[in-house]
Amino acid sequence: MPTETKVSVSILCADFTKLGDEIKKCEDAGVDMIHVDVMDGHFVPNITIGQVIIEAIRPVTKLPIEAHLMIENPWAYTDSFIDSGANIISIHAECYGERRPGCRQYGEYPKEVDEIDIERARQDVIRIKNKGAQAVMVLNPGTPLCLGGLMTDLDGVLVMSVNPGFAKQKFNPSVLAKIIDLRENYKGNIAIDGGVNELTAPEAVKAGVNVLATASYFFGSDKPRDVVKYLKSLGQA
Repeated sequence: MPTETKVSVSILCADFTKLGDEIKKCEDAGVDMIHVDVMDGHFVPNITIGQVIIEAIRPVTKLPIEAHLMIENPWAYTDSFIDSGANIISIHAECYGERRPGCRQYGEYPKEVDEIDIERARQDVIRIKNKGAQAVMVLNPGTPLCLGGLMTDLDGVLVMSVNPGFAKQKFNPSVLAKIIDLRENYKGNIAIDGGVNELTAPEAVKAGVNVLATASYFFGSDKPRDVVKYLKSLGQA
């Protein structure tokens, strides 16, 4: 099991008029990686950014860049995101199984499944890794642990603590039980994304998380270095 807590900062809440400076702020604060939320308006009810932003920030930072693909048909885009400079590709389990009634059509959210096609998902995970990037599988709040033997191939699991689509949502504590169960069976990186702050992060780390993804908590602070220092300290308790 990882012994230190890492901090991943999503640029979704950064000031895009001075993105280079915002990346420098992350570096100066001691952030471990840059998180890029990619949304397509189909898998989630919002549209954000794509490969062009990763291409823009890749030359200005040596930090690992994670492309969180909240998109339909992620397999069609993993290569291009790696080519643009992403070091970590995070894909959703909900793209690899039959979705529950009520979230199968366009405009029906959040996307949820009860099980996935392990071998189909494994093909994409191996493809990502063979191209030199790390592969992470993401679970929406309503999707149970359904990764089975795929976990041995993964570089990490990202548990969403909000339904994806928008920043500044409230943390859903029901996902903590899922994290506890996951940690009992998985010794790799477990990340959490959504509503992470000074109140919710301790419970997440206690449950087994070792990568804390944050956006508004970091960029909304006038002391971002203290935010990162605090989050990292939770793994030392």
